[in-house]
Amino acid sequence: MGKKKVSIGSWAYAFLATPILLPEAAAKLAELKFDGISMGGFVPHAAPKDFDTDEKRAELAKLLADNALEVADYAVDLWSVDAIEQTEEWIALFEESSDFAKKMGWDTIRVDTGRKKVYVPEGMTYAELRAKVVDNFKRISKYAAKNGQQVVWEFEPGFVVNEPKYILEVFERVNEPNFSILFDTCHGHMASIGANHIEPAPLEGGVLEFIRLLKGKIGFVHVIDSDGTLNGDNTSTHSPFGQGVLNFDELIPALLDAGYTGDWWAIDLCECPDAWESTADCKKFVDGFNEKFADYVPKA
Repeated sequence: MGKKKVSIGSWAYAFLATPILLPEAAAKLAELKFDGISMGGFVPHAAPKDFDTDEKRAELAKLLADNALEVADYAVDLWSVDAIEQTEEWIALFEESSDFAKKMGWDTIRVDTGRKKVYVPEGMTYAELRAKVVDNFKRISKYAAKNGQQVVWEFEPGFVVNEPKYILEVFERVNEPNFSILFDTCHGHMASIGANHIEPAPLEGGVLEFIRLLKGKIGFVHVIDSDGTLNGDNTSTHSPFGQGVLNFDELIPALLDAGYTGDWWAIDLCECPDAWESTADCKKFVDGFNEKFADYVPKA
């Protein structure tokens, strides 16, 4: 299958106590020979409102080109509203970000369910909430399709609908050709062991069983370790490689066996306080398994 390109989420640098701005981040990634960047749509990085003219967008494109960085995926910032209780505002924010991404030539957009409150609103059943998530995802996928974009859903314990069986259910009900699962290895592990489930549904076979359940449905992958805990924001603790419990000699073949044919391995150090200092070692780790499994032949 050959080696994949390697990117890293810029949001890890944007969320630091002292944010690393894009010019400095891009220069470091170029020095470390990254192929691309997973771009965060968060201030102070690539928020649409901060690149609202052709001139500003051209400057951003030049910064990336000068550092030979492609944009692997674009994480849109929709967190100012709740997708379940403020649906139209959430949809409008997505459309603004999708239009911005089209102008920049970025064709993969990362989303979540848009509700950080991991409980069901009063007067609604969990089944009705999931139906609302399905409708939201169908709407944004149809809009993104008009812009020539793929939508990838990153599930995680910090957002509602994180049980493996319901992740599969939602995906199948959305049923849009440009909609797929973004499998983050850390979130996948936490979802498989039952973290923050509204209806507890851990998997006996853990993360490997979860990957098998999603065969043919994974459109993008974020790679990072997990120590099996939740962080202060009630979502998975993204641990640098080697500081957690995940076995990438098992995970990478499992993802390839599950039909992941995407071009990228995207490192995600979100909310890791040592993200900047850990970047070089993380790149070396991914380069290692990228080389190791470059000629891997997926099992049918």
